[in-house]
Amino acid sequence: MPIDSDFELFRDNFKRFLNENVAPFYTQWEEQARIPREIWHKLGENGFLCVDVPEAYGGYGAPVHYSLMLVQETAQAGFTSLAVAIGGQSELVSPYIQNIGTESQKRYWLPKMVSGEVVTAIAMTEANAGSDLQAIRTQAILQDDHYVVDGAKTFISNGQHADLIVLVAKTDPQARAKGISILLVDAQLEGVKKGRGLKKIGLHAQDTVELFFDQVKVPCDQLLGEAGKGFAYLMQELPRERLSISMMALGSILGAIQITKDYVLERQAFGQALSQFQNTRFVLAQAQIKAKAAEAFVNQCAERYRHAALTVSEVAALKCFITDVQCEIVDQLLQLFGGYGYMQEYPISRFYVDARVQRIYGGTNEIMKEIVARELLGK
Repeated sequence: MPIDSDFELFRDNFKRFLNENVAPFYTQWEEQARIPREIWHKLGENGFLCVDVPEAYGGYGAPVHYSLMLVQETAQAGFTSLAVAIGGQSELVSPYIQNIGTESQKRYWLPKMVSGEVVTAIAMTEANAGSDLQAIRTQAILQDDHYVVDGAKTFISNGQHADLIVLVAKTDPQARAKGISILLVDAQLEGVKKGRGLKKIGLHAQDTVELFFDQVKVPCDQLLGEAGKGFAYLMQELPRERLSISMMALGSILGAIQITKDYVLERQAFGQALSQFQNTRFVLAQAQIKAKAAEAFVNQCAERYRHAALTVSEVAALKCFITDVQCEIVDQLLQLFGGYGYMQEYPISRFYVDARVQRIYGGTNEIMKEIVARELLGK
């Protein structure tokens, strides 16, 4: 990715923001299982949301790598719950509206997303439909000048705070992929209900809920793109999501290496620093070697995305590779902390529990392998 003085200044400003506005409070957020709404306003005020949105819609029109850097740096600092939240707004929902939305939809929603006034969630997953999106049951049936939505979604990031829900639903229940459409649902509409916060083994501060839709009337002008083309739009935009997940994985790897390095240089065992033991040195060296390979793969894919050349298969390979490597590296680094690695007061434990979901969301790694296999071997 192209790096210049403006980019480095932007990165430094964001690191300072994290140190001042997140680091002192993050443990409390984890304990409360909620990122406060105020952080969204602060992110917006400081220009750290949806930075690649064109100036005409309130953004900076910055290159995409500026936006991707934000999720990487947030994860690298050990704040993966916040990285997921920012990614949901800037890397998932924003591109859908930018690339598919009408002029009216862009002018109404994008400035509010940039400012943090509106928090967004994308609602794809259902209890019986995860990676197989064609199996969703939520329906949006056209009646006169609106769609009537009925159904439920689960594992929805940013769900409790969400003001805008990008909803994937069946507008033709008899069809599979060709019956799927995408709607922009104002969360204030009658019949939209937010369920309980879901308890997870990691990402404790991340706002994850169930959503319910009971006879929700969504105006026709909030259809995103064309009816029946939702599945194609999802395939079009999923590479950005998987690239964002990969950037978070890279950040996590680099952050875990750094805190482990600091620990082994200070920690004594048998009369010498842990850093002097060959096993310690080899584990960290191997982690660094794999991190370099992962970073090169990420940067290659980010550059291809910047030139609109990144394929679904390439980003699937990246997401599968780097999240597998992430879990492997973080597990091995936690071992160097001994019993302290299992204690929540040591940040390596948070890197560990937050890493596991990376191999699941955005499409499981088994699905990523199937995508790569189809390109390699055919259907």
